Amino acid sequence: MGLSISVGLLHDQARNDAEGLDHHRAAFARLGRALAAEGIGWREPESTDLPPAHVFSGGFPYGYLTQLRRILVLVGLGEPVTPAREVSERQYDRDREKIQDETSMLASHLLCHSDSSGYYVPVGFEDPLFLPDEAEVEGAGIVGSSQRLLAELSEMASSIGIELDGEGVPSAAGEFGPAVDPATDGPFETERFAWWQLYRACVASIAGGHAIVFH
Repeated sequence: MGLSISVGLLHDQARNDAEGLDHHRAAFARLGRALAAEGIGWREPESTDLPPAHVFSGGFPYGYLTQLRRILVLVGLGEPVTPAREVSERQYDRDREKIQDETSMLASHLLCHSDSSGYYVPVGFEDPLFLPDEAEVEGAGIVGSSQRLLAELSEMASSIGIELDGEGVPSAAGEFGPAVDPATDGPFETERFAWWQLYRACVASIAGGHAIVFH
């Protein structure tokens, strides 16, 4: 089992899954209404005929997300950044406690999000949103910003060996693409793989105005 990540989800389902299309259209409608109640005017675009740059489909095991969150926390705390694979189980548990502590600050879009469902929308609000239960928004009602997630990914990139150019684009993008075998890609293989998947999702989301969907 693992996390699936999609941008332009209606695009794929219009061709392959009519039942899923209806489900996600209804879910997007609830999300749009809930955001409007918070003063955020965004709705998932209805178009199902999208250019490739506006569509993304990927994912990774749930544990990769925790490892990437650990990197963000270590960078934010100014602590040495080490690969998860190279630390002891005791130290990893301590680092997970740090993740919980930083998550409780309710400020990080990477940390404050469901592991398995929910949304990031391409609107640049500062803090993660916590929508009321009655809104019935997937992911426990926690919604992040694609722009803010991208900023957090950029903040940690160099610590795991991903160099960005002056425009925030990976300077050797092909090296970090989805074809990389995570079992052979050096000490930060899992963290880099998760980083790249989320980075591509953010870029597609912002370019086309579509939500990033965890499912």
